[in-house]
Amino acid sequence: MPSWNDVLSELQNLTIDELRRKYLKALYQKTQRNVIAYYSGFLKSDRRGIELTDNDINGFMNAIHQVDCSKGLDLILHTPGGGIAATASIVNYLRSKFATDIRCFVPQIAMSAGTMIACACKEIYMGNQSSIGPIDPQFGGISTHGVIEEFEAAIQGVKDDPRSIPIWQTVVKKYHPSFIGECKKAIEFSNELVREWLKTGMFKDDPEADSKAQRILSYLGDHATTKQHDRHISIKEATENGLKIIPLENDQKLQDIVLTVHHAFMCTFSKAPNAVKIIENHRGKACIDIVQS
Repeated sequence: MPSWNDVLSELQNLTIDELRRKYLKALYQKTQRNVIAYYSGFLKSDRRGIELTDNDINGFMNAIHQVDCSKGLDLILHTPGGGIAATASIVNYLRSKFATDIRCFVPQIAMSAGTMIACACKEIYMGNQSSIGPIDPQFGGISTHGVIEEFEAAIQGVKDDPRSIPIWQTVVKKYHPSFIGECKKAIEFSNELVREWLKTGMFKDDPEADSKAQRILSYLGDHATTKQHDRHISIKEATENGLKIIPLENDQKLQDIVLTVHHAFMCTFSKAPNAVKIIENHRGKACIDIVQS
């Protein structure tokens, strides 16, 4: 398996752009499927632009232009997540081009909305080092499930002891009157999207699609079960909770190529700290978002 040092040694003879493109092309040659890597520099930077947004559609449009969509898509994801509506737009666009012939590769981390996109694919490739995450929505870093739990705790607390009203008033007044309703709608929207994507993608034509999709949602979408929005769900947990996971370790050559792609992208963010996001295909067409210091 290639290491970080192996990648650095190759950079003695290649530029970082050439190295990324060499291994993206190698993955295409291995699978004979279109390859798009969607990479966020969130592990290197907390600046704006690291999250999934509507602007990313432009990067995907650039990457898909003039490719043979009948070959399907292998999507490599590394992201902390982002907006639900933007996620839905991206999935709808990808499916309009490749139908449900999309495989997701998670070399390291695809959290939140990244996990939602992975659930829209027909299968997910993960390694022992890979993680996905819960799909419970956030508003400005605030858990929607947490808000509802706190609100319901306030109602129950007042019922149990009316003398506690002043205490719970302090808690509840933090939220705008419509905020609770917006939180509930965000949870419903997220769950509806993932349920439909699972039924029409990963479990397409499966007579047990409904029950399998619900089982996955009961885990990924249940804040009471996952506990934290940034919880890292391993390949073992993902498999145990019903997702169709393919271990990268099953194919050593495939694993080597995917992990070298991953190291090359991570090296890019290290060497170009102003780069916050890269969307690139196996033909070397790329959109790179730059944020000035």
